[in-house]
Amino acid sequence: MTPGEIAALVGREAAYTAPEELGRAAFRYFAQAVGDDNPLYTDDAYARAHGYEGVVAPPTLICETNQYTGLPRDADGFAGHTWGLEIPGARLVRGGNAYELHQPVRPDDVITVTWRIQDAEEKAGKLFVISRATYTNQHGDLLAVNEETLIWIPAQ
Repeated sequence: MTPGEIAALVGREAAYTAPEELGRAAFRYFAQAVGDDNPLYTDDAYARAHGYEGVVAPPTLICETNQYTGLPRDADGFAGHTWGLEIPGARLVRGGNAYELHQPVRPDDVITVTWRIQDAEEKAGKLFVISRATYTNQHGDLLAVNEETLIWIPAQ
């Protein structure tokens, strides 16, 4: 990519809203999938005894946007958000995520995520893209923020 094309990436946005409430079953399935047996995710009485109105979602569940983007699967089988950047001679590696959790997610929350490219630059022949995903519920309450680093490196 040219320096101008890289600079033009900054500010790109994409937004997705779930087609329905997240639901208690999603909490249970996600917790099972990641091996977390915390009863906050499955037991209303336990959650209430610990200051919540009822069960809450495992912390990063809503950050797995493949569950509600409605996108087709890509060549690798992934159905979540991607920036769709095709960079000849390069492959994508994930550089990491930093999560900010603002408040618990409830089963009746309908999630909207807005992705935005915050920064993009080439360093040492690699393209670094920093994006920020902001997750809100149907009331506009901020639930979480996920900053993600994507790195395109020369294919070998």
